[in-house]
Amino acid sequence: MAASLGPAGVGGAGPSGFAFDSGLEIKTRSVEQTLLPLVSQITTLINHKDNTKKSDKTLQAIQRVGQAVNLAVGRFVKVGEAIANENWDLKEEITIACIEAKQAGETIAALTDISSLNHPESDGQITIFTDKTGVIKAARLLLSSVTKVLLLADRVVIKQIITSRNKVLATMERLEKVNSFQEFVQIFSQFGNEMVEFAHLTGDRQNDLKDEKKKAKMAAARAVLEKCTMMLLTASKTCLRHPNCESAHKNKEGVFDRMKVALDKVIEIVTDCKPSGETDMSSVSIFTGIKEFKMNIEALRENLYFQSKEDLSATLEVILERTEDFTDSAYTSHEHRERILELSTQARLELRQLISVWIQSQSKKTKSIAEELELSVLKISHSLNELKKELHSTATQLAADLLKYHADHVVLKALKLTGVEGNLEGLAEYACKLSEQKEQLVEACRLLRHISGTEPLEITCVHAEETFQVTGQQIISAAETLTLHPSSKIAKENLDVFCEAWESQISDISTLLREINDVFEGRRGEKYGYLSLPRPMKNNANLKSLKADKPDSEEQAKIAKLGLKLGLLTSDANCEIKKWEDQENEIVRNGRNMSSMAYSLYLFTRGEGPLKTSQDLIHQLEVFAEEGLKLASNVQVFSKQLKDDDKLMLLLEINKLSPLCHQLQTITKTPLQNQVFLKVDKCITKTRSMMAILVQLLSLCYKLLKKLQMENNRWVSVTNKDSMDAYHLEH
Repeated sequence: MAASLGPAGVGGAGPSGFAFDSGLEIKTRSVEQTLLPLVSQITTLINHKDNTKKSDKTLQAIQRVGQAVNLAVGRFVKVGEAIANENWDLKEEITIACIEAKQAGETIAALTDISSLNHPESDGQITIFTDKTGVIKAARLLLSSVTKVLLLADRVVIKQIITSRNKVLATMERLEKVNSFQEFVQIFSQFGNEMVEFAHLTGDRQNDLKDEKKKAKMAAARAVLEKCTMMLLTASKTCLRHPNCESAHKNKEGVFDRMKVALDKVIEIVTDCKPSGETDMSSVSIFTGIKEFKMNIEALRENLYFQSKEDLSATLEVILERTEDFTDSAYTSHEHRERILELSTQARLELRQLISVWIQSQSKKTKSIAEELELSVLKISHSLNELKKELHSTATQLAADLLKYHADHVVLKALKLTGVEGNLEGLAEYACKLSEQKEQLVEACRLLRHISGTEPLEITCVHAEETFQVTGQQIISAAETLTLHPSSKIAKENLDVFCEAWESQISDISTLLREINDVFEGRRGEKYGYLSLPRPMKNNANLKSLKADKPDSEEQAKIAKLGLKLGLLTSDANCEIKKWEDQENEIVRNGRNMSSMAYSLYLFTRGEGPLKTSQDLIHQLEVFAEEGLKLASNVQVFSKQLKDDDKLMLLLEINKLSPLCHQLQTITKTPLQNQVFLKVDKCITKTRSMMAILVQLLSLCYKLLKKLQMENNRWVSVTNKDSMDAYHLEH
């Protein structure tokens, strides 16, 4: 959904230059992912034992690896050269790095070209067996040059995002000053195209971010832009219709201000720079503080002089001071407040006892003192765990109660009704009630942040808090405008849009609460999508992309044929899985998961099963690709136990699987407007290829495991026989 920022009623795929650049980024990423698995194979080549017998199979495998490396480098260089031609300021640096990469790839291919090694005339030929240093140098040059190209390409992407942001800001300034509907429609159409471009670039960037904290921040900023784009449309139209209405102008200014902050936040993330003097979130959450404190006291087991007693006491006081957010809250029950205060007092007492024993243990090194120190550490850890449980219970109970109480959105409905009736007294009454509701939800988000358990969830809590704070005020100003102009259709539409944003955020809090509970209870098996990712609203034209797609009869027949082959491959995979004695083996687990998902895809092609829309399918494919990469990783770990010949054979199969996984990920993330069938077709074709490799891998791994077990058993048998012979000789 990288391109979902397009506003309702404003289409366009963006300038052609943007589409080319985005394609370059996807190609670069794809080729990079193709090269990475080959690095392990180069390592295998370098570590190949010179004195081992060179079978034909080994020679062929080595030559295939060398050729594969050279081909991947060739593709990479082509993309690098294309980037260089589009960016003259970096052309020289990229070109030099591409030349180095090409030379390294050709060297590796030449040194592994051993097809004629067993022929008499090849005695003087330089190969990997005669010049291992050459392969090492070439591999180092290859990795160095590829890294250089990728870093330069990254600079290009950052520059594109900054340029795109600047274009959006410039158009927004024009939109703020517009005075006529005709001019507004013209400029807003351009703004829509620019937002689509910005969405593509930031969506790709978000997918590439490795830091989960940055990824969550980017998702939050993009969510603001997604929702504010629709708000900007209706708020601006309301201002144009009612130019002398103060509340309409206030409403519109709020939208523009929030969008500018979100745009700046995106640039801050991609450039990794904060404005001077700005600090990260207000304070560390209580759960994060407790986690760090426990690590510090547990370190005393290894080192009694790890830190000072004063620092430890100060750290605990900071944590307990933050619990005042709970005890001072008007929404915390008397029972919860008393229990939190009681546990805080207990934690202080336990720390005093720990410090007392700690001082003794520094002078006395007896066993009893060591045991007493261990007991003190366990006691304070237990007290803090109990405090965590109480805080978690307090925050989640408040959030759940609020969600239940406000589920029917009575206040929003009342505000809409008072607006169309022109009832100013009713507006004042329900605006006050919405402000109360806003304060309750903001307080709940603050408490949830303390107990969220992970940094991405903390960021989501902060985002939710800000959204309620800002949207609450904007709903009131939109309702005031409608009340002053009760017959205005655009004012009514504007209020509806802000109310939908509020309802959407309430729904997100429900999902957030479930995630926080999963993390707390340690059952977070499956990753949820980021809550703050853009999600279409009721009025958004992008909803079209989420409807069930109806391909024509020819397309249905093609998908059904692909699905049938996929179904047969799942049967083959299940047969291979049944052969394994250890059904809990990681490779078997990965295979079983992939087979199960592939079967769901097969059912989808028949119009059956749990997957109902193309969006369900795409999500399933993303998980399927991740599982494929896990399988490749586990097979690679297994290959380290094998001899060189068997290891190379297995690595070649992995080299087929990993690129397919990355290609599938790229296809699922690449938007194809009005070409849903084409996307589904490509995805199922890739899935079928991956399943074919899975069947081969399961069979090969099973055979190699059996071979390994037989060799180990033979070694044990020989060792036992030698021991018995030695025993008989002695006696």
